[in-house]
Amino acid sequence: MTANDGRSATGGGATDATRGDTVAAVVRQWRAVHPGLDTGPMEIIGRINRCAALLQQAEDAPLRRAGLSRPEFDLLGALRRTGHELTPGELARETFSSGAAVTKRLKQLTERGLVERRGDTRDRRVAHLRLTDAGRDLVDGILPEQLAYESAVLSGIRAPERDELAALLAELLGQLEGRLDALRV
Repeated sequence: MTANDGRSATGGGATDATRGDTVAAVVRQWRAVHPGLDTGPMEIIGRINRCAALLQQAEDAPLRRAGLSRPEFDLLGALRRTGHELTPGELARETFSSGAAVTKRLKQLTERGLVERRGDTRDRRVAHLRLTDAGRDLVDGILPEQLAYESAVLSGIRAPERDELAALLAELLGQLEGRLDALRV
């Protein structure tokens, strides 16, 4: 199904005219300029990007109250959920962050007493990181509140549709993680 046949790319039957989101307006504008182009991909990827941007702008309220950014919480969460020490490189891979960003965040989290660093006995260039008791308590205390906040963000979508959306996004993510490098060529 294409976006040009008047139905949504998801097959729900809604037309762009019945949707009031920003992406629908952009799609209508592109269709006016290039009526022959299939804007279906834009309807999906544009909405994913817009949702991500709005979620980032909202800055997760529980995290903000705890004085944490989402990337800082992701680092703390990675150390908590893996259950063992990680190197900065491993943390970068776990959190999809650059090494420089991880280094900067770790410095701040270490200064706050949430993360501690231990040198490697065999290679002084390697650091091993773990949560302090205060870091573990912060993650364990904030996680239920953060999940409740995220549930509230999604509360306008019924449970079956949330499950379907999660499955579709998992499928897309799996495909992207497996092929993105090939698509960049």
